[in-house]
Amino acid sequence: MVTRLITRHIRCLGLLIPLSIAAQPAPTGVSAVLEGYVREGLTNNLALRQESLEISRVTESLNQAKSLFYPRVAFSPTYSLAAGGRRLEFPVGDLLNPAYKALNQLTGADRFPTNIENVNQLLAPNNFHDTKFSVSYAIFNTDIQYNYLIQKQLLTSQQARRRVIENELRYTIATAYYQYLQTLDAIRIFESSRDVLAELTRLNEKLVRNNVATKEVVTSARYETSKLDQQLAVAQKNRETARAYFNFLLNRDLQAHIDVDSSLTRILPESPENVADLQRTALLGRQELSQVTSSLGAAQTAVKLAEANANIPNVFVGANTGFQGFGYTFQNQAYVVAQVGLQWDLFRGYEKRSKIQQAKIQANALQTRLTEVQQQIQLQVLQAYYDLDAATKSLDATQSGMVNADQTFRVIDSKYRNGQSLLIEFLRYQNDRLTAQLQHSLARMDVLVKRAALDRAVAIGQ
Repeated sequence: MVTRLITRHIRCLGLLIPLSIAAQPAPTGVSAVLEGYVREGLTNNLALRQESLEISRVTESLNQAKSLFYPRVAFSPTYSLAAGGRRLEFPVGDLLNPAYKALNQLTGADRFPTNIENVNQLLAPNNFHDTKFSVSYAIFNTDIQYNYLIQKQLLTSQQARRRVIENELRYTIATAYYQYLQTLDAIRIFESSRDVLAELTRLNEKLVRNNVATKEVVTSARYETSKLDQQLAVAQKNRETARAYFNFLLNRDLQAHIDVDSSLTRILPESPENVADLQRTALLGRQELSQVTSSLGAAQTAVKLAEANANIPNVFVGANTGFQGFGYTFQNQAYVVAQVGLQWDLFRGYEKRSKIQQAKIQANALQTRLTEVQQQIQLQVLQAYYDLDAATKSLDATQSGMVNADQTFRVIDSKYRNGQSLLIEFLRYQNDRLTAQLQHSLARMDVLVKRAALDRAVAIGQ
């Protein structure tokens, strides 16, 4: 049973760690709104509820292992009825009655019975009961002791696994929230650009009425507006999708209202420390390491269990007391039996040697896995650190590009109103400004997401 439990946890680790090797997130930035949503998600998320139930199940396994340290008391009455079957036949009367009769004649007294009946008894007892209490207690049993330690270590591993998923959910909720904010920002940018095109359309219609421009300037402006309407429709669809996904993570109605913390789009997170310090912090705090370490401890305890089974006997005591006899008379039927026992398997075809070797292989596999996870964590911190650095530099570039595009558009807008610029130039620089604003919005949200990913990799805030 112990070997199967250790093997199952190795398989769980193999599946879980590659998927959540960065599963130590913490909410980035200072946002009471986002923190509230994270707490709600941790309370309501169905995946975490399943993990809580799994922890409860493992806890009960630990309680069961602990119960084996106590004495076992059982009340087990039995009553038997029998008919037919084999019989015990012995002619004791035929053998003894003539001898006793001769002895009585020689002595002149009736000192010996002469009416002894032959034995003719069913082997299966009829109208027979055995009403007893049984008590057993293991004085020394390596299976009980080491199995309790193994269950305790597996519970610690399961709790660490829940924290891995919990912190991954923190990161996922924060990222989903940032994505929702980005869709709102994109809609705001598209609506602002649409207002500009609407104003352009009205201006061109006025120019046409005054015979200053020809009709194609109006149709061109309307065409650009229709293209922007398509982009706006896609952005609105993305907003509803992001809203539904965020609410799904919180296990609530998919169309529920989401409060917006606009400060997250204005205040960027602080710059991180140097990468070496972050890697050391991650190696101390990542729950994946705690999970593997606990499973490794369970595997090492399984090695000790296998070695103890090969070299140390089990000792137990027990007692039975009650009533036994034909018919429920309880007269002259009481009995007490006490026992002291020892069990020691001296030879089982080298099975014990194989079990010891198997347990050591499992422990070595987990030790190798621990080293691999440590290296993966260091690599992930390094990647997240430079991803954030690149995202920050990209944000600076998009900020400069947005400012320049806006200034250029204002100049072209003024020239167009004064008849000093062509419509094609106005539309070109208006599209450039729209693109720059969208790139800047995406870059800002990318910085928040990359910072959240770094915090997750370092296990900040867990």
